[in-house]
Amino acid sequence: MFESLQTKLNAVFEKLASRGRLSEQDVDLALREVRLALLEADVNFKVVKQLVARVRERAVGVEVMQSLTPAQQVVKIVHEELLKTLGEPARLDMSGPAPHVVMLVGLQGSGKTTTAAKLALSLRKSNKRALLVAADTYRPAAVTQLEVLGKQLDIPVHSEGTKISPPEIVRHALQRGREGAYDVVILDTAGRLQISEEMMHELEEIQALAHPQEILLVADAMTGQEAVNVAKGFHERVKLTGLILTKVDGDARGGAAISMREVTGVPIKFLCVGEKTDAIEPFYPDRLASRILGMGDMLSLIEKAGETVDRAAAETMTRKLVKGQFDLEDFLKQLQQIKKMGPLSQLLEMIPGMGRATKDLAPDVTDKQVRRIEAIINSMTIDERRDPHLMNAGRKRRVARGSGTTVPEINDLLNQFRQMQRLMKQMSSGGRGLRGAFSDMFR
Repeated sequence: MFESLQTKLNAVFEKLASRGRLSEQDVDLALREVRLALLEADVNFKVVKQLVARVRERAVGVEVMQSLTPAQQVVKIVHEELLKTLGEPARLDMSGPAPHVVMLVGLQGSGKTTTAAKLALSLRKSNKRALLVAADTYRPAAVTQLEVLGKQLDIPVHSEGTKISPPEIVRHALQRGREGAYDVVILDTAGRLQISEEMMHELEEIQALAHPQEILLVADAMTGQEAVNVAKGFHERVKLTGLILTKVDGDARGGAAISMREVTGVPIKFLCVGEKTDAIEPFYPDRLASRILGMGDMLSLIEKAGETVDRAAAETMTRKLVKGQFDLEDFLKQLQQIKKMGPLSQLLEMIPGMGRATKDLAPDVTDKQVRRIEAIINSMTIDERRDPHLMNAGRKRRVARGSGTTVPEINDLLNQFRQMQRLMKQMSSGGRGLRGAFSDMFR
């Protein structure tokens, strides 16, 4: 989402680094470019003005001017001030007696219904039993959609069709939640194409009835500045406790994420990073700030790995690596494990320095390359995977026909695999070893 902003900010910081000592004029020129980059990314102009003013106040002082690494100090200041703008991490309020009520609000098309299911699944991973409530009776497809998602995920859904009023449905759902000893009741309320008095009155009625601990606005990150206005509109009527940004994996400028917290004073609690039902993650301001400034996000990468990688299989693979027994069959298994963690292009952005190394690639080129490598290896026999030295000219022609590739592409893969076997032992030292391995494999 922040690829364009990240690229522009990195270009500004690289210019500063090339100047050595910085004058006040250098800082002003750099901050002008930072201001333009933020505005082009759809960050609210008042937020940009305040952020840049805070950065300048610190950047033209002794803190930078007398630093041995002034450019790095400017990056550090921008990072810290960006963190202030994004606010502190915030989690769901689970205090008090159960069931805890979470009320989702938002406009039509923001992804409320899917987000309700994602949130329920996320809570189940924390050993919380959730009851989904289909309270959007104005869009019949919403009721059906929630029922289907609930069935897929084995999460109970309380629905009463579209004839009964939403407040009455919520009343019945709360009774079921208490009787069924559920930990959380998630209300999927109705939206409109735009904020209306009728919708707001209904939400206020549900709020008075359910007394939700959390009222979360589900906002489409791709709507840019309009998302900020929507957040303000809802907050004035139902007092939001948090925000969930959806479609952050899309081609969005990302300014809404930076603006909404500052403009509304309401924390962002979750980001929806894909269409799959497990594609929701807690919002960590420090990690987002690091990714915007091209510093990577290793903590999120480690957490993704922990959720998807088979620990026993990983230990077996480690022993093979140490003994030099890593073959193409093992490599294929590793690729399949990595694919479970999400698009490879997103994973590379989390590794410090790798986002810049892959910025010249097309958005989906790395994932296409993974599919090509899978096709080649799957077209080999078990013996060929375990001993790539068996791959003579005839075998390569057969594999090329089976995988829809060419013999030179197979030669490239085999050569790069041999290089990677050597580089595996050097990965712990970082630097060119890791970046070079990826750059060579996906060029």
